[in-house]
Amino acid sequence: MIKAIIVLVLAFVLPLVAQAVLYAVQDRHVHWRQADWSSAGLAPDPSEVTAAVVQIYAARAYRWRGIFGVHSWIAFKEEGAADYVRYDVMGWGRALRESIGPPDGRWAGNTPQVLFEARGPGAAAMIPRIRQAVANYPHAENGSYVLWPGPNSNTFIATIARQVPELKVSLPSLAVGKDYTPRWLSLMKMPSGTGWQISIAGYGGAGVASVEGLELHAFGQTLGLDILRPALKLPGIGRLGMRPVSMP
Repeated sequence: MIKAIIVLVLAFVLPLVAQAVLYAVQDRHVHWRQADWSSAGLAPDPSEVTAAVVQIYAARAYRWRGIFGVHSWIAFKEEGAADYVRYDVMGWGRALRESIGPPDGRWAGNTPQVLFEARGPGAAAMIPRIRQAVANYPHAENGSYVLWPGPNSNTFIATIARQVPELKVSLPSLAVGKDYTPRWLSLMKMPSGTGWQISIAGYGGAGVASVEGLELHAFGQTLGLDILRPALKLPGIGRLGMRPVSMP
């Protein structure tokens, strides 16, 4: 039993240590004002794609926070629209922000990855429900953002996904806050809506779902196994295996 606990602790700690060492030897000390926030070229050009589009992104957080965390956001455009609407939750000023940059903008120089994408009638049907879920988000105002264990940007995306069942997204193992709940013990849906999880206020827990697979949660980090799209999820390092993009 003790050996199993030690192995489990090491499985959470060692990947974080490896990522911290990698961060230390790389030059990532650019001030946020000089960082690259430009488009990564991942969002369909509205002048070429007239269909409705919904995308969810995640990118490594700014500076040392990127060792163990990502920032996630949602962007969409209506059918025939000339531009996207983007929603982020941030740690300064009003927590919930609209269209702070390109839909696929780099986050302080870190290139995002697409976690979910839908186009056409399916995406068009989601957008009104996404707007409603955003309007109902309970942690939108000044002072609502908490880096750890949440609520933060990942809490926001997980909350929206739980309210819009078509957003079957698998959030990264580094998405600190995705399991946050204001109650000390909660049984709730996984963000994808395809399974269930137990959460201890975001500090720990476990979950199982067809999209996320099997997950153990500890201090905002996730150790998991995606069975249907074979991959290992490691704290600090992220996903090793098939890509997580969900495109209904």
